[in-house]
Amino acid sequence: MEVSTSKETQPFDENSIQKIIEELQEKCEIEKHLPGGGYLHMSDELPYLVIYRDLKDKEDEEKDRATVRLILSEASFLIIGDKDFEGYQRLMFSLSEAMSSKFKSFLLLEVFAGESGSRGFKIKGPAQKLSTTINVFKEELDEMNAGYRALNFTDTEIEDSMERQPPGQPPLLSLEQLKDAGCLLIGLQVPPVYRSQDGEEYPVFFRSFKDNFVVALHKTIYDFIRIQTSSGVKSYRALGQKNLQEKVLEIDRELAEIESSYQFLWLVSPANIRTIKETFFKSNYEKVLNYHYRLLPFDPDVLKRKLYNLKIEEVDDPALSYIFREKREELDLQISMLTERGLDSFFYNSMMLYGKISRELQREAETILKEVPEQEQQDFESILKAEDFEVLAHKEFEYFRGQDENFSSKVHVRDDVNILMVSRGELYLPSDYKLNANETKALIQHEIGTHVLTYYNGNKQPLRLLSIGLTDYDTLQEGLAVLSEYLVGGLTGNRMRTLAGRVVAASARMHGADFQEIFRLLYNEYNFTAQRAFNITSRIMQGGGFTKDISYLKGLVQLKKHLEEGGELSPLLTGKFSLEHMQIIKELQDRRVLSPQKLTPRYLNSEETKEKLQQIRKGIPLSQLINA
Repeated sequence: MEVSTSKETQPFDENSIQKIIEELQEKCEIEKHLPGGGYLHMSDELPYLVIYRDLKDKEDEEKDRATVRLILSEASFLIIGDKDFEGYQRLMFSLSEAMSSKFKSFLLLEVFAGESGSRGFKIKGPAQKLSTTINVFKEELDEMNAGYRALNFTDTEIEDSMERQPPGQPPLLSLEQLKDAGCLLIGLQVPPVYRSQDGEEYPVFFRSFKDNFVVALHKTIYDFIRIQTSSGVKSYRALGQKNLQEKVLEIDRELAEIESSYQFLWLVSPANIRTIKETFFKSNYEKVLNYHYRLLPFDPDVLKRKLYNLKIEEVDDPALSYIFREKREELDLQISMLTERGLDSFFYNSMMLYGKISRELQREAETILKEVPEQEQQDFESILKAEDFEVLAHKEFEYFRGQDENFSSKVHVRDDVNILMVSRGELYLPSDYKLNANETKALIQHEIGTHVLTYYNGNKQPLRLLSIGLTDYDTLQEGLAVLSEYLVGGLTGNRMRTLAGRVVAASARMHGADFQEIFRLLYNEYNFTAQRAFNITSRIMQGGGFTKDISYLKGLVQLKKHLEEGGELSPLLTGKFSLEHMQIIKELQDRRVLSPQKLTPRYLNSEETKEKLQQIRKGIPLSQLINA
């Protein structure tokens, strides 16, 4: 968040202060520019206010510009300007009085920088009166210090004193005023290790320091709220800002637009795959034509410049700063890969993007291939065509509209589509599409009950990235989609073998195997049919080595572990993200940045699903998650 100091404001008087109190009580949240460059951002649902005062000396203020950023992500903070300090005192007294009447108590916490060269935090406050809260503060700050051993931090000092303000500055409120207003005051002196003596900020270190500091601050404030107030805040994670700032929304929008400006999977897949396949089979599995790729519809240099022009470093909210930075890194890798198709560097970046194959994942894949036999293709009496599947898809869409009348996804049957796919929440079908009736329930829940549903749920959130996808969202998405196939009774042995085959194929590529060697591994050693062995191999060899296909089994393994450890399934359908993001998603939900999800899949509350989930929680092997 960036606080502007350019707006003209009226001096404080009793009338203007009363209007601030009334606006806060009426709207529950207030943002207000104040005299001398001051600023108030406050929620009437939180019984605390974190405070920073501008320094009178402009040179010192310029040196200390990083310290104020330690509090800018707070849901309730006050920056005291350099004019009319007595007016600010009257404002703080009135705010404290009003809020302590509502919550029984109210906390003022002033943050300021210590002397250059200092290596420890100093807590100034009523050590006896707030012993539990101040001890929590000390423990959290000392734990934070332990992560920066190279800086030789000293233990956090507690100073039981009424002098809780920066040296040489007047107190925020007198002891009598604090008593009359029913509030408590703590001062925190912060070692300015995140900047040089001249005020030059160390940006990478400062980001880490700030993120850890905010956690320590929130845990302390939550302890105060829990013990001393009547507030209903249930977690320290709920203490961040509820409304997203314009800068956050702008970066979210631009990241989503950059990802939407190209179709990564389409540009990675070869345009001549049918010719490659025909030649390979006619040559008795020997000759592999070169892959030909579609022309890039963008200039990679221009797109990367746009990506790195985003001022993510100015986002002070730790949770949002984190997901934006890792998303930028993911998009950077994708753009690089598209310029490197057919080169060794494409494969190396693919491994960076989709991760390594763990021993556990390799073992699971090999166990499935060993224990689950390859089944011959059966001739089914009931064959569905594209128009039949379209009817079933519309029925599922009607089920969603029953939950949210605004749902408006469509089905597109097209001649220029060669696979069943979901793009931007809409379903695309090849016009010549055919499948047997036994596969329909599984595909409906895979594509619509997972991919369409999570796109729509994410699209109803204020962050567009939750519909486009946070970093590594594919792993959880495909894990959920495959799990849904099992829950509705449509996960076949051959389907599970395909997922396992993709892992062993990717592992072989990582160990230097070429197209023919991977094909023979699948065909001769793991008994895949030639057709299925080719399909797995050709996907893995896209671009020179494309390891995205490990996401399906990897996601299923991660999801199974999540359920075994007591995790819930429904919250994972809020949007498109990875399991590693669940703590951030939970925090944003606690802060009410995110709203409850709009849609749940048809299968979720069925008795069959509950029984199967119970079996998974008990540890049923993956090789037994097969319906037919």
